[in-house]
Formats: sequence, C-alpha cells, structure tokens
Amino acid sequence: MVDPEIRVVTIADLGILRAVEEDPVTGRVVVTITPTYTGCPAMDVIRADIRRALAAAGHPDAEVRTVHSPAWSTDWITDAGRAKLAAAGTAPPAPVRRDGVVPLTLSVRCPRCGSPETEQLSRFGSTACKALWRCRACSEPFDQVKTL
Repeated sequence: MVDPEIRVVTIADLGILRAVEEDPVTGRVVVTITPTYTGCPAMDVIRADIRRALAAAGHPDAEVRTVHSPAWSTDWITDAGRAKLAAAGTAPPAPVRRDGVVPLTLSVRCPRCGSPETEQLSRFGSTACKALWRCRACSEPFDQVKTL
C-alpha cells in the first residue's frame, strides 16, 4: 500500500507498517502502524486504506492499531524505500546517530545530479516531514525527508 503523501514508497518501505498478525483461531487480522510523527495528517487515510484492502481480501473485521512507542525513526526506512525516494527526486534522510551526538546537516546531495552543492530554501517542504532544498549545480529544487 503506497503512502498517501509520498506516493513512490509503501508504508512498509517507510517503516510505518510495524506488524500484520492473524489470530490462528479466529482468523482476525490485526495490523500495527506507527506514524512518522504525532499528528501526521496522513494517518487517517493510511488506516482507511488498510481497512479497505483487508476488507477486499476477506477480512472485514480487521483491526488497525496505532502505536507511538517506540517512536518512528527515519532509520526504519528500508534501503528499497531510500532508493525509491532518491529515484523520484526526493533526497532520503541521513542515518540517525544513536550515540547522543546530534548531526548538523550542512548539505544534502542532490537526488538528480548528485552534487553536494545544495542549499536549504525552507525547513518545510511539500509535507511537514520534508524540507525544501535547491541544487546549485543543476538549479533544481527538491525535497529532503527530514532525519528523525
């Protein structure tokens, strides 16, 4: 199922989809998801899409659980998801450091030409989880998924 805001990746690619379990006795399906951030406006659409897909697959009583702990991290984006983002012209996030050091992003490689000569135009891009950048080499604007 594709993400409703970043349509080139699935919710599994983004790490939003945490688990899909079927009770062996009742056959009831429970899907567990975690939002990219609290208050993400896409979560209602994601839940509805999951329920619709499960009902079409013969599971009309499926449950969709939203869990906030552990909190979602951009580290949960799969390698395939990162590649899909870059191929679609969106810079994937940098890896998160877990040693307490907060990295400072001075430059993001352009997903179109690969140049590190880029500048951030706005901390907010087409969605709240992305920032807007421009490449100085090819002059193309692009989104970057913020590192969390």
